[in-house]
Amino acid sequence: MKLIIEHTHDEERVSKMGEFISLLFLLGVVGAVVGAATNYMAIKMLFRPYKPIYFKKWKLPLTPGLIPKRREDLAIQLGKTVSEYLLTPETIKKKFLSKEIRESVLTFAQNKVTQEIFTNEKTINDWIRLAGFTQLPQTVEGKVDELIHVQFHKVKNTLSTKAIRELLPNDLEPVLDQKIDEAVVQILQKGEDYFMSPEGTMTIKNMLDDFLSTKGSFGGMIQMFLGDSTSLVDKVQRELIKFLKAPGTAALLHRIFTTEWEKIKNRPAMDFMNDVNFDTIETSIQSYAKNALALEARLDKTVNDYWPQGKDWATNDLLPKMMDKIFIAAEGKIEDVLKRLNLAEVVREQVDSFPIAKLEELVLGIISKELKLITWLGGIIGGLVGIIQALIVFLTN
Repeated sequence: MKLIIEHTHDEERVSKMGEFISLLFLLGVVGAVVGAATNYMAIKMLFRPYKPIYFKKWKLPLTPGLIPKRREDLAIQLGKTVSEYLLTPETIKKKFLSKEIRESVLTFAQNKVTQEIFTNEKTINDWIRLAGFTQLPQTVEGKVDELIHVQFHKVKNTLSTKAIRELLPNDLEPVLDQKIDEAVVQILQKGEDYFMSPEGTMTIKNMLDDFLSTKGSFGGMIQMFLGDSTSLVDKVQRELIKFLKAPGTAALLHRIFTTEWEKIKNRPAMDFMNDVNFDTIETSIQSYAKNALALEARLDKTVNDYWPQGKDWATNDLLPKMMDKIFIAAEGKIEDVLKRLNLAEVVREQVDSFPIAKLEELVLGIISKELKLITWLGGIIGGLVGIIQALIVFLTN
């Protein structure tokens, strides 16, 4: 009997132990599933659903997801964070306008100037072609021809329509007028010197001989009375000299020259250039200008050919000064530029317009491992809670 009772107690203990293990397993598995599912749903509900869900007129709770629901607030806070803490003037100055950055930019600019501009491998013509001007020499020569033609036409038109008086500078005309007096004096003096010379004497004699020979018998009769014309030469010579020295002669010549000069000044300059071939002159000027310009040959040289010291000046003097001024100006303008950019509003607009599905994909792609660990952690905690519950139930029963 005693053995039967002990056997019965053993069976009861085995039965209770089985029930305990079953309860332990059941509550542990259920807790783990609930914990993992709860964390998984919580993670999913950060983004989903993307839009509110309605049942008739009532919106279901927790729709849309947390991030879609607070999207506008998130965008505003991100904008403030970026503008007030991340991209501040001090941060930009420290990161982008530091001494190291300045030196790097200067070195880069110096290398580029040396390699691209002051190189013997590229001529000025190559630079011009890079800028898109493939026919620059021909174009310039054509413009030179056109310019000369237009200017030449203007000159011809001016010479044809304006009197010489209008073409003379204001200070030149009085000078030329005064030259008439000098010309008269010079002419009379030269005439006097000529007629007093042996050559002038011979000219007077020849003129008298020619004159008497043309008068026929009258001339012969004069020669009979006076003899050879030599006797008349001295008399004629004295009268000519007397005539040239007379004040009236100078006044006469001055009046004649002045009258003719006034007539000349009132006539167009072209009246005195009828025999000039302007087309030939124009062509010659155009050819001379193009030959003197020699643009093709000049452009077929490098910058170093025209400016040997340019490389040292640009790299050691110009660029350092330019960089200093650029960075100083940038430092002074950063705050104003950031205000004009309104980074907070830019970030807000971008975040507000960013697709939720893309944002979810981006976030999950970055922290997917961590989210999986959170899900597993929820399952582990849920399982532990289930096991603890099973222990409590077993002990209390």
